[in-house]
Amino acid sequence: MIRDKSTQQALMGLALAEATAALQTGDVPIGAVIVGPDGEVLGTGRNEREADGDPTAHAEIMAIRDAAARLRAAGIDDGWRLEDCTLVVTLEPCAMCAGAIILARIPRVVFGAWDEKAGASGSVFDILREPRLNHWVEVFPGVREAECASMLSDFFKAMR
Repeated sequence: MIRDKSTQQALMGLALAEATAALQTGDVPIGAVIVGPDGEVLGTGRNEREADGDPTAHAEIMAIRDAAARLRAAGIDDGWRLEDCTLVVTLEPCAMCAGAIILARIPRVVFGAWDEKAGASGSVFDILREPRLNHWVEVFPGVREAECASMLSDFFKAMR
């Protein structure tokens, strides 16, 4: 299901909606969703570094926390293992987020725009597919890439 391009594009629409919501607090517009194997949205997140004053409040981290809390509340195992889930995010994950994805055991990541300065999913680093680690992630890059990149470039142009 998640390997289907139209499904990836539809899920990226949800991540883009989260990114748009980040603008309300002056945060960089990056959004993420985590979906379960049945396609149900288990967690959502957006950048909240400015809103929370928390340098770790990246969209991916917030979505992972949300999904884990939801699974714990539902009594699903220990809640922190997000096996069989997919993370969809508007920007290529950074090193911190890539590490969190691996630790959460997320097997698939779909992302929109490449991050040529800090990306850790194939551009600057490739942590998600590092063979020396104990968990590897299937990566689907460039989904609605132009739209995701445009949202970010428009944000930074307005800041100047």
